Amino acid sequence: MKKSNNKVIFTGLFAAIASSSCCIAPMISLLAGFSGISSSLSWVEPFRYYLIILAIASIGYSWYAYFKADSEDECECEIEKSKFYQTKGFLIGMTIFAFLSILFPYYTAIFYPDDKVNSEIHNVVSLFKDTIKIEGMTCIGCQQQVNSTINKLQGIFSVKTSYDLGNVIVEFDEEQTTYDDVINAINSTGYKAIKK
Repeated sequence: MKKSNNKVIFTGLFAAIASSSCCIAPMISLLAGFSGISSSLSWVEPFRYYLIILAIASIGYSWYAYFKADSEDECECEIEKSKFYQTKGFLIGMTIFAFLSILFPYYTAIFYPDDKVNSEIHNVVSLFKDTIKIEGMTCIGCQQQVNSTINKLQGIFSVKTSYDLGNVIVEFDEEQTTYDDVINAINSTGYKAIKK
């Protein structure tokens, strides 16, 4: 693989990571403890498919250039030793990493804690159920971030967040948690809860 082709593979790698950055940012913010930056890259979502096409085209071209260079090198001449970033192993590694990055939104849920509620429903008189609209969610990662954050509150019985519908249906004990607590929890993730 020639040095000029390295730019192409890195372009593909960058595009692959950027295509899922709207889902990678919430995961990084969860791990780093900065939940407020979760939605900072949600503006990338409309460009996701263009970035995926760019990534696949760049990586495909890198493979084409790699095999073309091999077929042109059949003279069995003395070849200078390739650097690691010019090897087939590096290209394979970058291809796998790029495709894992592209597919990240589809398996991001495994990184979030189990969405078990932290309360039991037994003779609760003050049970409150509401649907809250949320702006800024673009993928399953966003959805899981909201579920995880709300479930940390006391008195939560069920949480069902949908990024497709842009809302969360939450059921909680008003004696342990208030509507404003739920709104504040959602807003702490970086997404915006729309109060009634």
